[in-house]
Amino acid sequence: MRSEQETNRAIEQYSDMVRRLCMIHLKNYHDTQDIFQTVFLKYVLSSVAFENEEHEKAWLIRITINACKDLLKSFFRTHVVPIEELIEAPALPEPRHTEVLEAVLSLPPKYRNVVYLHFYEGYTAPEIGKILGKNVNTVYTRLTRSKNMLREKLGGEGYE
Repeated sequence: MRSEQETNRAIEQYSDMVRRLCMIHLKNYHDTQDIFQTVFLKYVLSSVAFENEEHEKAWLIRITINACKDLLKSFFRTHVVPIEELIEAPALPEPRHTEVLEAVLSLPPKYRNVVYLHFYEGYTAPEIGKILGKNVNTVYTRLTRSKNMLREKLGGEGYE
């Protein structure tokens, strides 16, 4: 079990990253909050000795992605209709660049993961390969395909 100081440091340092990862996968604020708590509870209870901050960050990314996948595969999630679909929700103000965000969120998960890790977290393809347990060439292929899909969805060469 980790100390309170260590836990507070990790939450302060990685909370934004964990929330962004959850939002990319779950597209729901409340589910994001649930997974956020789950991830940091696993962190507190974990006895893993991290080699450095990058190892710790990669571990948190992996735990977050797995927790999101578990939630998406859960019986409850696959057999219940969200209340948002039943009730007409009021329109929210349009944030900037929603077109790009919607295009990224519409990518299949395997492409969405590499796009997020590369463009938002700044990981290189070899680092992404280690985090996701994939071959480096697979990561390069997924990055290229996802860029092409985004270019097609966003309509042209203006988006790089």
